[in-house]
Amino acid sequence: MTLQTDFLRANLVKAVCSNAVKQCEYRKITVRPVESGGRRLFQAEKLTETKAFHENFATAEAEGWLQKNVIGLYRQIVLFCTDCTVTYLFSKNGKCKRLVNKTANAQQQLSFDRQKNYIFKEGENLPAFVDLGIFTKDFKVVQSKYDKYKQINRFIEIVDDVFADSSLSELTVLDFGCGKSYLTFFPYHYFANVKKIKVKIIGYDLKSDVVENCNKIAQKYGYENLHFVVADVSKDVLYQEKIDMVISLHACDTATDYALYYAIQKNAKYIFSVPCCQHEVNATVKKGGEFDILLKYGLAKERFSALLTDCIRASLLEDCGYRVDMLEFVDFAHSPKNVMLRCEKTNRGAGANAKSVENLMDKYGFSQTLYKLLKGSCNTNNK
Repeated sequence: MTLQTDFLRANLVKAVCSNAVKQCEYRKITVRPVESGGRRLFQAEKLTETKAFHENFATAEAEGWLQKNVIGLYRQIVLFCTDCTVTYLFSKNGKCKRLVNKTANAQQQLSFDRQKNYIFKEGENLPAFVDLGIFTKDFKVVQSKYDKYKQINRFIEIVDDVFADSSLSELTVLDFGCGKSYLTFFPYHYFANVKKIKVKIIGYDLKSDVVENCNKIAQKYGYENLHFVVADVSKDVLYQEKIDMVISLHACDTATDYALYYAIQKNAKYIFSVPCCQHEVNATVKKGGEFDILLKYGLAKERFSALLTDCIRASLLEDCGYRVDMLEFVDFAHSPKNVMLRCEKTNRGAGANAKSVENLMDKYGFSQTLYKLLKGSCNTNNK
């Protein structure tokens, strides 16, 4: 059995090419089969350090495409099929090892036009999510929660892209500003029951009644390693042991900065952050340069300030050794808070973006909390 033969299996769900050799242009490629106009195609997503590129190719072109874009360029290729997972491992001297794990994977969704193939499907027996108000008692999505349901699945989809070929057996996750914890319970279920990872998740929020209710639901359904705590990320002493992942979804204004700072200080391997209510820059930015036209109108100023804040945070995270992808979390129609920072700690050297951030702050007179917290850390400079 060859890589090309496995790749052309009719039941292929997706193929993930990782562990690129040094001269490779793309650090990771994910390929999925799709259907368009009655034809079976393949859609490839190629990731550099900062950008994603997409390409479609026909089945007849698959062998040539693999030869040009994959073979000899990646040391690990994992093919997820509906009846098994096939892994190809290539050594530096070119030797190949083929491993087969008889673990079933979710059925592929081929058509561009069919209903979205969510990881958590309507009708799935998930009683905890009835208590959370996402599902009715017969496990249908509550009509008023359909946008939230889409957000949950989109988040899990983004997480799954990172953990698809992970060999982790244990994981400790902190969720800052967890609120009603829809996006805490679902990741716990995903890691514990879908990925079979020994996971521990702690959710933090300021509202004691919300925390109490979430703990009751977790205990009711035997989620023994899921806990919720009343805490303020900006001032309270938090979890002191090693952590692997930080979630910060819709933590208001500078609470996002404190969550990111905590993740950096704890050397968290993964960060998933969707900022919210970004008032700080908007409240302090002043005219003073070539972008003054963007500050002339209130709505434009607000959106410019939010994007500037996202870009500053992403740049500072790069300075601290993280690879950062800025993604659309959900469609803008479902939520205006739709930019996600997906970050993974790498072995590459720190960046040097802090000076540019400092120059912008000097020119436009605004303040930014993550920059202030990191002064003297990573590759930031004291003014």
